[in-house]
Amino acid sequence: MWPLLVLIGAAAVSAHLQDLAFDGQKVFRVIPQNDEQVEIINSLASNIEVDFWQPDSVTLVRPKMQVDFRVEADMSFEVEDLLKESGMEYRVLIDNLQAALDAQFNSKARTTTHSYEKYNNWETIAAWTADIAAQNPDLVSRSVIGETYEGRPMYLLKMGKSGANKKAIFMDCGFHAREWISPAFCQWFVKEAVETYGKDTVMTTLLNNLDFYVLPVFNIDGYIYTWTNDRMWRKTRSKNAGSLCLGTDPNRNFNAGWCSLGASKRPCDSTYCGSAPESEKETKALADFIREHLSTIKAYLTIHSYSQLLLFPYSYTYNLPSNNEELNSIARAASEQLASLYNTKYTYGPGATTIYPAAGGSDDWAYDQGIKYSFTFELRDTGRYGFLLPESQIKPTCEETLLAVKYIANYVLEHLY
Repeated sequence: MWPLLVLIGAAAVSAHLQDLAFDGQKVFRVIPQNDEQVEIINSLASNIEVDFWQPDSVTLVRPKMQVDFRVEADMSFEVEDLLKESGMEYRVLIDNLQAALDAQFNSKARTTTHSYEKYNNWETIAAWTADIAAQNPDLVSRSVIGETYEGRPMYLLKMGKSGANKKAIFMDCGFHAREWISPAFCQWFVKEAVETYGKDTVMTTLLNNLDFYVLPVFNIDGYIYTWTNDRMWRKTRSKNAGSLCLGTDPNRNFNAGWCSLGASKRPCDSTYCGSAPESEKETKALADFIREHLSTIKAYLTIHSYSQLLLFPYSYTYNLPSNNEELNSIARAASEQLASLYNTKYTYGPGATTIYPAAGGSDDWAYDQGIKYSFTFELRDTGRYGFLLPESQIKPTCEETLLAVKYIANYVLEHLY
């Protein structure tokens, strides 16, 4: 009887790798008050497997900083005892990660086809990129800018009315595999563009006068892996020489202060910067495309989650960009636009000082290429669900973010250079 149950159990596990993989795992939020408490977090991370959600590496933890991290089920009680004992301020953000994982899929639109109000897997998104272009030939075209490590085509949508020497805005989503709300926004943006062109005056003006390059999922291999194997995966899926650990953090892989701070040289770390700048096929494909279109691309937007932030350069240095005041006022106004709908509060500012230093990011790289309007969005929420934002929040998140993106795009159109 028992061996049979074991066999059945094994079969069930292989069929549904993720079904109970996160049962009992917890996400804690701690606020270390001093160096001593920071050291406790450091020693915790060096003794057990800790997945840092915010900041994204233990090396970035500082006193008075809000720190969110995930621990394995079998360690969660020990960790909580340690936090209690240390007197550190803490709370349990997510009590059972599996329950939060299951609760993501709470959309009314439980359809097997593509939906803008649910999380779509890559196969569905890829088919959608072909459909949306076929259905809107005068507004949308699809191209391939490269392929991923695992050989998948990287689809790019170009949106806009055809016209002579138009300037463009580049926007990408899905850099970090587990940030599912990000690709959802790129899809929503494309939907809004095709549905409101000719009706909404701002969108019509934007598409008549600018092109939008939209990369709906940058890290496709990683995104697929979060659907099939590990919902919490972040990096690419490339092999690393001399290591069993896979993947590079694509947002530490650009040639902007590469691997100098806030990035790791260890392949097993979640912020591994790669063997060299643009070592990742995905990173190189994006960088090549932008380099080839530098004369036309006037703004770069990259969509991440979570934290409700609107960041601009720099992240690899504490120095401020030359047009810091302009970027700050754009970010302030865009954040006000965003908050006007559901009162969602965003914090804005230069990356390094607003959150933490991080070298090798695409926004800093684009800025240093001469694209002076470069912004990173960190979408909802502030940690209640973290990366596991429920589908019921896709629509409001995308609606409010659209207001900020439209504001920035319109500003760029009025300040072409």
